[in-house]
Amino acid sequence: MVITGYGDGPTVVGEALVGRAGFWGCHLLGLCEEGACDERAEPAWFGGDGADADALAEVLFDPERWPVFRVPVEGAAPGGGVAVVYRNLDGDGGVEYRRTGGVTGAVTGGATGGGTGDVRLSWGELVAVADGPGGGGDGVLDRDERFLLLLPCLRGTWEEAVARERVVAALVAVGAPEDTVERAAGHLLGHLERRAVHEPGWKSPLSGS
Repeated sequence: MVITGYGDGPTVVGEALVGRAGFWGCHLLGLCEEGACDERAEPAWFGGDGADADALAEVLFDPERWPVFRVPVEGAAPGGGVAVVYRNLDGDGGVEYRRTGGVTGAVTGGATGGGTGDVRLSWGELVAVADGPGGGGDGVLDRDERFLLLLPCLRGTWEEAVARERVVAALVAVGAPEDTVERAAGHLLGHLERRAVHEPGWKSPLSGS
């Protein structure tokens, strides 16, 4: 598939990987590993186990095939939304979030190295993109999967109890064990909160600034 900004890069459709055991451990563990924590997050907290995550990592981080996960956004042109790209360059890998199809407004775009990049969503925007009907057809259409795919883009402030409830529900929906899901949600939101605190000048892309 062709993604603007990647030229002839080996991008391939990746949505079929979302349902495989170990996917969420691979996708979300990177967020949990930023900074110091008293307890280290484990792949099993997000469904599957370490072996599942290791096996899927070989596919997700293959330098010859860069999986792309398309998240449609309501109101965008056909095919428009956010593309989550595993940019598997040797020595310069990362997960990038890019606008596609002329998406504006709720999604600010750009490429990034190693992390979330310039696609930033307030809590309300994240929920709206996840819960919206999208464009139908291609891409990730399940609301919980869309929510978790874009969770690393969360910025700004949010109501802790509301956010925790939503993250827990989404994790359970994709197969996270109920006995560890609270810890998993706490880790995710804790790292996102620290990331937001380190960006005091950040404002919502809908703020007009």
